[in-house]
Amino acid sequence: MRFDVITLFPELFAPFLTSGVTRRAYESGLVDVRLWNPRDFAEGNYRRVDDRSFGGGPGMVMMAEPLARCLESIRADRAEPAGQQAPAVLFSPIGHPLNHTAVARWSASAGAVLICGRYEGLDQRFVDSYVDQQISLGDFVLSGGEIPAMALLDAVARLQPGVLNDEGSHQFDSFNPALDGLLDCPHYTRPEIWRGQGVPDTLLSGNHAHIEGWRREQRLALTRQHRPELLESARTAGRLDKTDEAFLRSLAAKSSQQP
Repeated sequence: MRFDVITLFPELFAPFLTSGVTRRAYESGLVDVRLWNPRDFAEGNYRRVDDRSFGGGPGMVMMAEPLARCLESIRADRAEPAGQQAPAVLFSPIGHPLNHTAVARWSASAGAVLICGRYEGLDQRFVDSYVDQQISLGDFVLSGGEIPAMALLDAVARLQPGVLNDEGSHQFDSFNPALDGLLDCPHYTRPEIWRGQGVPDTLLSGNHAHIEGWRREQRLALTRQHRPELLESARTAGRLDKTDEAFLRSLAAKSSQQP
């Protein structure tokens, strides 16, 4: 798959693409990332890409023409048939929140053109003419779209075969359907006693059935405590069995007894 990134700061991506376990995806070409600077498509000696907003107000707005020229050059370079062009994705506060379902979909796609905005935003005429989808990381504002772009690329890269040391690792991530969309359980490693704190006895028992039962209960408990809406989604989808429901009732009973 191929991701073309439109960014005024391509240098931000250099350490990201060459560090950590996900670099395997980029170095092998499983996830082909190409960086494009709209300043290269601007006119004048200063290669200006922003200007004041009509109507006044603070901040600058990215101009439509350099962005359009940049995107059109990407389209020409990708040489995709009409009707089969990769979507142009803008990272924006009004976009749909990025979640596991969306990441899984992107990880099986042919890629996209990722547009990293800066300043107060982009000229709306460019957005209306070229942008196919908008994505948000959450209800907060960043200085630019580079961090969201890296987040999407990282999440997609780790789902590619051969990237993680253990092929099944991502199957046990929070939000994964393999865990019924629940949060993951706590994890422990050596030493067995750390600063007076031990490891739960079940994990040291060697009884794999009991261990899996404990992990399931921990996932249910953590999801109930921190993300109850995920628990309701799992219940609505029929992913919780009678044992799960009995455990959740026991938690509710204990909570009601506490002062």
